Amino acid sequence: MKRHLASLAGATLLLSGLALPASAQERIRVGVLSCDVSAGIGLIVTSQRGVACQFRPDRGGRREVYVGRIGRYGLDLGVTGRGVLAWTVFAPTRRLSPYQLAGTYAGAGAQATLGVGVGANALVGGSRDTVALQPFSVQAQTGLNLALGGASLQLARAR
Repeated sequence: MKRHLASLAGATLLLSGLALPASAQERIRVGVLSCDVSAGIGLIVTSQRGVACQFRPDRGGRREVYVGRIGRYGLDLGVTGRGVLAWTVFAPTRRLSPYQLAGTYAGAGAQATLGVGVGANALVGGSRDTVALQPFSVQAQTGLNLALGGASLQLARAR
């Protein structure tokens, strides 16, 4: 079982790397975005789950807190518990405006869960589509679920 999950995790990360356009892959690493994801139910064609996220800049500075929703469209079947996602954040420059990560992101996503599962989402968006989110660690969650297709993330500054 563990070997199957490790193989799936490797394939998911490989596919997520292919999902970003070449221009997004040439950007500068500026930090890490980590998100706690609420439990959810896959409704065959679509699913939406709440997120609470924190951006940690690589060069120090203030941490930024975001809230939002992560969604999938395509095949999404099953029920999952809470999970955690983390992305490496890339931008055209090291200098980001405050809360520049706020906005809408889109890209490819894949996930498989049988008991404990893994998944990854490579996304591009944010302020004027200038930010790329590359999976930093795979999604860790519990439940029974299979999801393939597009992924979206909406982030707003937490109040």
